[in-house]
Amino acid sequence: MNALSEAPRFGATHEVVNQVPPLADYDMLASDPALRAAVEREGAGWHAEALARDGLALTRPEVLALADLANRHEPELSTHDARGERIDAIEFHPAWHSLLALLRREGLQALPFEAPKPGAMAARCAGYFLHGQLESGSLCPITMTFASIPVLQKEPALYATVRDALLSREHDPRDIPLSAGKRSMMIGMGMTEKQGGSDVRSNRTRAHATGTPGRGGEYRLIGHKWFFSAPQCDAHLVLARAGESDALSCFYVPRFTPEGSKNAVQVQRLKDKLGNRSNASSEVEFLDAYGVMIGDEGRGVPTIIEMANHTRLDCVIGSAALMRAALVQAIHHARHRSAFGAKLVDQPLMRNVLADLALESEAATVLFMRLAGAFETSAAADAAPEERAWRRLVTPAAKFWVCKRALEFTGEAMEVWGGNGYVESGPMARFYREAPVNSIWEGSGNVMCLDVLRAFERETDAAHALLASWHETAREHPSLGPALAALDEALKSDPATREASARRIVQQLVLTAQGVLLAKHAPAEVADAFIETRLGDARGETGRVYGTLPARFDHAGLIARAFAL
Repeated sequence: MNALSEAPRFGATHEVVNQVPPLADYDMLASDPALRAAVEREGAGWHAEALARDGLALTRPEVLALADLANRHEPELSTHDARGERIDAIEFHPAWHSLLALLRREGLQALPFEAPKPGAMAARCAGYFLHGQLESGSLCPITMTFASIPVLQKEPALYATVRDALLSREHDPRDIPLSAGKRSMMIGMGMTEKQGGSDVRSNRTRAHATGTPGRGGEYRLIGHKWFFSAPQCDAHLVLARAGESDALSCFYVPRFTPEGSKNAVQVQRLKDKLGNRSNASSEVEFLDAYGVMIGDEGRGVPTIIEMANHTRLDCVIGSAALMRAALVQAIHHARHRSAFGAKLVDQPLMRNVLADLALESEAATVLFMRLAGAFETSAAADAAPEERAWRRLVTPAAKFWVCKRALEFTGEAMEVWGGNGYVESGPMARFYREAPVNSIWEGSGNVMCLDVLRAFERETDAAHALLASWHETAREHPSLGPALAALDEALKSDPATREASARRIVQQLVLTAQGVLLAKHAPAEVADAFIETRLGDARGETGRVYGTLPARFDHAGLIARAFAL
């Protein structure tokens, strides 16, 4: 045999082994014991069958591919058509519309309003959590549409014209007026301007009445918005100053005027963002744009804050979903990949990392589901004061903490994958790029912490009722008592000290809330490990780095529970 015949054929220099198969065709709901239990606990068991069906559908390979396609083929802005007419059209890859169709099919833009019944909010939040593990950008318009409904419901005449389109479970991608037969719609937000960002009270956009001024009146808006998400929505809620007033009012600004022409909201450019690339965010100018005042004149911030309270909860859920998605990918990888003679999942140090991540993920899950329940129960006239405190006090705290933890979490999970996690052919890089947005959107960390302090001052009775209920649980767990005592002491400090220490106080508040929930609802081994390492004696041993759990905890058991396939 000559040397030429012994040469390997092209592409066959080696055998491909020890590579991890793609994670697909698994049951999102069945493999997540913490979520399953929370669905029942928060009164949404009637929706479990729909969640199970959806959880299976979302892991099909062809559905998983939609997330990659929508993020690789980003939306494109066409300001003019071939004849030079201004159109401001946004073109999306078909995968984007497929993702929105999946979200609307499950009613995630309106479920508690479409089918108001006990547990509807928890049912919706659980479904949102499942979809958040698939793709993040498509959640943005769904969140804003959902959050706009309770605001618009207070404007009966306007709501009657949009109700059916808001509640529709069909995604209609056509860029046409509702009056032309569009079957569904999405709502966006326009709050921030160049000069102020989160300080919306520095806004300068003006609205001038064209008829009778005030609530329900028609106006023309002149100004700009620095972040206008998402520009293809059928209407936006925006803040502007009515007439010469210094007080902000809220306006409903449709994409098309009542006459059917494109409204004078000109898209200047799309934002080139770090993540959330499937979704379009923009800068716009109002050139005498048509709008209708909603809420009372000069009460724009309180009006739109009601919308923001719902979007903040979705930020928590979206970050928890990223954590869950990254966790299951990391565990799946470790169960299939071998190094140094053993599976990664069987190596003690890797088990420690995965177990620590599992604790963090479960704590985030029980927290957002408890908040979902509180959003529903606190609305009742006879609601217990602690339910109001969960919603008003703990929601911004959770938004601060869980969203920040997602950054560290996704980075650690990416490291489990090694170099394969750092390339765009897998999902880990996308998860990592998505993680920062929820900390920034709808109020940065400092804004959330200051909001918690304001809520504590304004809702003192509700806050004390909440802490009292936590003390009941703390009697059964020795480490929770000192943690609550430290929180009580911090909240009693003088206002200047509290503000300077706001991040530390809010961190303690969230960790205590998570510890209480796990002590009440999780297996003892989960609750003990979390409380001891986040609030108890082992806190000094662990620090901030994942993978520093004391050896006495059952690392393998925590991993097995986290992703129960």
